Order: sequence, then C-alpha cells, then structure tokens
Amino acid sequence: MAIQLFVPTFRVEECLSEIRECLEKGWTGMGFKTVEFENKWKEYTGYENAHFLNSATAGLHLAVKVLKEQLGWTDDDEIITTPLTFVSTNHAILYENLNPVFADVDEYLCLDPADVKSKITANTKAIVFVGMGGNIGRYYDIVELCKEYDLKLILDAAHMSGTKYAGDTVGKEADVTVYSFQAVKNLPTGDSGMICFKDKSYDDIVRKYSWMGINKDTYSRSGSAGTYKWEYNVDHLGYKYNGNSIMAAMGLVGLKYLDQDNAYRRQLATWYNNNFKEYTDKIKTIPVPDKCETSNHLYIIEVGNRDELLEKLNEHEIYPGVHYKNNIEYSLYDYAKDTCPNTDRISHKILSLPMHMRLTKADVDYVAEICLRYAK
Repeated sequence: MAIQLFVPTFRVEECLSEIRECLEKGWTGMGFKTVEFENKWKEYTGYENAHFLNSATAGLHLAVKVLKEQLGWTDDDEIITTPLTFVSTNHAILYENLNPVFADVDEYLCLDPADVKSKITANTKAIVFVGMGGNIGRYYDIVELCKEYDLKLILDAAHMSGTKYAGDTVGKEADVTVYSFQAVKNLPTGDSGMICFKDKSYDDIVRKYSWMGINKDTYSRSGSAGTYKWEYNVDHLGYKYNGNSIMAAMGLVGLKYLDQDNAYRRQLATWYNNNFKEYTDKIKTIPVPDKCETSNHLYIIEVGNRDELLEKLNEHEIYPGVHYKNNIEYSLYDYAKDTCPNTDRISHKILSLPMHMRLTKADVDYVAEICLRYAK
C-alpha cells in the first residue's frame, strides 16, 4: 500500500454528531459553533482573543491590514519575513502594499535572528516569524529583537497547533498569531483558521473586517428583538473571510484530540530519528530546541540528492513532499535574489517525509530504509 505524505484523521462519528447539531438547528454559518470553537481555543491556548476565519491566509492578510491601519504604516514600509514558507505568508504583505524583506533561515529552517537584525531599517515595521513544521527555532530571540527595535511581531503558526515551550502555548508574546486548520494540518477541518490578537480592540476590528466591514454580524443580530434587528452599519471595506459552523464543528472534535495526536507525531519523529542517527553523513535531520514540544506537522530531512531520492521513494510507492520552494525563486519575489544564501542552498536539499496519524512503526522503518538506501 502506498505511503502518502499526509492523510488526515477524522473522528467521523463525533464530527457527524457535531455537524448534525448545526443542520438540525438550521445554523451552518458564522455563529453558534464558531463562537464555541473560539471559546474552546482560548481555553486551550490561554489566549485572551481568538477569531475563527475561513483560512489562515485570510488571517495573515487581516493581521497585516489591521496593524497597518491602526499604527499608521504607509505603503512601501517593510516587513521582514522568511523565504522558506508557503506563499500565503508573503502574499499577505503584498496585499497591503508593503515590502517583504527576506531574511535567511538557520538550522531550524526558521528565521535567523542575526540576519534579521542586519536587515532592520528605519522603514521596518514588523517581523513575520514562521514556526516551520511546528518548530520554534529561535523564536524567543526574535521576540527580543522586536522589543529592542519597537517592531510588531506576527507569528505565522500555521504548523504550530499544539506546539508548546516549557509546557505553555507559544505565541502569547506576539502581537498577533495566526493558525491553520486546513485539511491536512494537525487539527484538520475542510479549511479554516484562527487569528489571535493580543490587543482586544484589534480583535473587535478584525471581526468587522472578516464580515464585509459590517459592524454587527448575523448571529449577534439574530438575538435582537424588534423591527430593526436587520439594521447595521458598514464601517470598513471588509472581506468575506468569516469561518462557518460546519468547519468549527470539525475543529471542536479535533481539538479534543490535539495533544494526543501530537504526542503520537513526536513518537513518529523519534522513530525516524532513531533510524537516521548513525547516518548523519547521508541524512541530516532538523534539530528541535530544548523545552520545545513541537507539533511535528512536518518531518524534514536534508540530503545531497533530494530530487533523485524523491524519485526513488516514488518508485517504492512512498510519496514525500517539499516544504518549501524558496519564495525568492518565484518571479514575484525575485527582486531579493542572492539575499538569503542558506535558503538558496537548503531549499534544494530538504524533503518532507510522511507524517500522519495512520503511520505505524513499520511504515516509518520502511521509509527510513529506502531513504538510507538511496540518499547521498
């Protein structure tokens, strides 16, 4: 049987029970389950604010937009970001006519604080940190840089559902943190996300922006009495970015099992590590900092013959992935060519091995065996 990179696991009957409640009540849109999921997420993470959206991409866009608007940033101001990420991270900056300035990655595949510091200018307004595969890298060094230079911190936590440091949720230090509950993430739905602003007033604003700029959403108006419950004002030019109760229903079930599932992912990573630990000349694994309980959304290795190894794995019905192509290689961002040499090098050597809840130790051992047979 083929071994896929990602296979989401849903507790089907529990999900159907939650979804059935939405259907029976006749409320599948924003409100009801989305409110419940927001509250459960705040309870789980310890965040004071959380707003459920239709994707993490929407969350990243709104994070940049609200900060720009509220803090008076102007077009062509700069945000320092990573080139080793899904393009949503950097598109969100361009959506608001700001300039992505790329800093290099370190051995954790996360932003290198030294290179970040070298690229701070008078026009720098924020740093976007991506927790690659759930890894925190040198996140707390970036937190200190933001304090030193009075910069805002946006944490792209698309891979970080359940990631903890010293037993606590990572991200409370950020001005805004954005999570993904896309179909193959650790907490999977069809597609959705969560945006968590530190500032309550920004949470109030983002709720308007995500619902077309309307100052009172349909769910809150549904509880109003009298003839004028349909009345609302449009304060902002907003977007249709709200989450819905069907996705939230799935999220509520997934959240119950998130820590359990992440613990099994860490076990899978340990099995991979044990297979590779004597062969560091052929296969380099990505380190995890002390005290970091990573979500292990990804298990990434570095090899000298990535594309050849990928083909050999495919021949054995093993289907890995690549996370990610260096964004600077895309024509949209090629103005930054040659500014991030480590990313230039490593983006052609990294490979993401299968990592999901249906893998067994035998599966991991087999994948590792084929990797060791053909890696150079």
